[in-house]
Amino acid sequence: MTLPIDPDDAPDLATLDAALVDCRACPRLVEWRERVAREKRRAYADQTYWGRPVPGLGPADARLIIVGLAPAAHGANRTGRMFTGDRSGDVLFAALHAVGVASQPTAVSADDGLTLRGVRITAPVHCAPPDNKPTIAERDTCGHWLDRELTLLAPTTRAVLTLGGFGWQAALTALRAHGYEIPRPRPTFGHGVFVDLAAAPGHEVPPIRLFGCYHVSQQNTFTGRLTPTMLEDVLATAVEFAGL
Repeated sequence: MTLPIDPDDAPDLATLDAALVDCRACPRLVEWRERVAREKRRAYADQTYWGRPVPGLGPADARLIIVGLAPAAHGANRTGRMFTGDRSGDVLFAALHAVGVASQPTAVSADDGLTLRGVRITAPVHCAPPDNKPTIAERDTCGHWLDRELTLLAPTTRAVLTLGGFGWQAALTALRAHGYEIPRPRPTFGHGVFVDLAAAPGHEVPPIRLFGCYHVSQQNTFTGRLTPTMLEDVLATAVEFAGL
C-alpha cells in the first residue's frame, strides 16, 4: 500500500485533499481509473480525464456531510469533482439547489462556479471502481482518508447523510472510531431512516444524527425507486436538522 502522506498528519482539509489525489494504495482501482482516462467514452474523446482519486467537495466548516459511494468512471473520474458530469450528479445537485444549499442546480465541470453552503460531499472510496463496485478491502484502505476528513470537520458537523447502504456502513464504522456509541444491533439502512448518535463512554463528542437516503444512481432514479421529491424531502430534513 502506498500513501503519499499519513492522512493523520494532514492539519487541514486543503492539505488532506492535495495529498489524497496522489494516492495509489489500491492497485485494482489505480489500473481501472487510469485505463478509463486513457480510453475515454466517445462522447468525451476530446476531453482530458482527471483519472486520479477525487477529493471531497465543500467548505471546511460544513454542518452536514453527505457520504456517497465512489466516483463514476466517466463522471467525477473525468471532471475531478464529486458527482460532477454525470446523471447521478444532475439529480443530486438539482435537489441540493432546491433545498437552498447549492449555488446552482447543475454541475458539469470543476470550474463551473458551483459552491455548496454548509455541506461537504465525500465518499468512502475516492477512486472510480470497475462496475461501480468497490470491494470491502478497498473501502477499508480508503477509510483512512474519510476518517481524517471527519476529524477535521468534527467541530462543525451536526448531521451525516449517506447515499446508499455502502456509505451507511462506512459512516457507522468511521463514527464509531470517532467515539460515537453505535447501537446494537447495528442500525439498518433505509430510505428516510435516521439514528441519533451520542458519545460512547469515555469520549467527548457532540451528538449528531445519521440519515439514510437511496443512492442517486441511475438504477434508482430511472426506475422511480428514488424520485426528486423523495430526495429533496430527506435533504431538506437533514439540512434543517443541521441548522442550515
